Amino acid sequence: MTGVKLINTLILGIGNTLLSDEGAGIHALNLLQSSHPELQNLTYIDGGTLSFTLAAYIEDCDNLIVFDAAELKARPGTVRTMAGSAMDVFLGAARRSPHEVGLLDLFDIARLTESLPENRALIGIQPASIEWGMSPTPAVAKGLTVAVEHAVDLLGHWMRATEDTPKSHRRVSVKPDPANLIKGVVT
Repeated sequence: MTGVKLINTLILGIGNTLLSDEGAGIHALNLLQSSHPELQNLTYIDGGTLSFTLAAYIEDCDNLIVFDAAELKARPGTVRTMAGSAMDVFLGAARRSPHEVGLLDLFDIARLTESLPENRALIGIQPASIEWGMSPTPAVAKGLTVAVEHAVDLLGHWMRATEDTPKSHRRVSVKPDPANLIKGVVT
């Protein structure tokens, strides 16, 4: 995707890099940023363990990708991408971690202000360990590359889908639709 331009896209990495795989979202964010400099008009934010100060960034973007360690009930390093309302369903189905609770709260703020990006996705990576450690486990490290590939594919899809869509039509308030799930697994 040489010279790809995406209107106001936020890439948000969530996690704690002091707890090995818990920092997968931050590691994926950094890998995307360093390995794809050709992607333009992207805002990269290390969201740490989340804060309500991120609400303004979410409200101001047209596209949102969130990288995070997520309990997928799968083998360590498994990567799944949940887009649009499938992301909402995943976040609302069970309060799995403080990040997912906080992200759901941030989305609720965006819904109240009618500024939730229509193009949004959570790229979750199944952790193996959340013990003290500055690096991800080998399984999760392998999954980071897959997570970045998912993000690049998603950005390309959104770019093609929004080329002719007026900016005023890019934000919506949505109800969960489980049929809108993009899934990928690394073994």
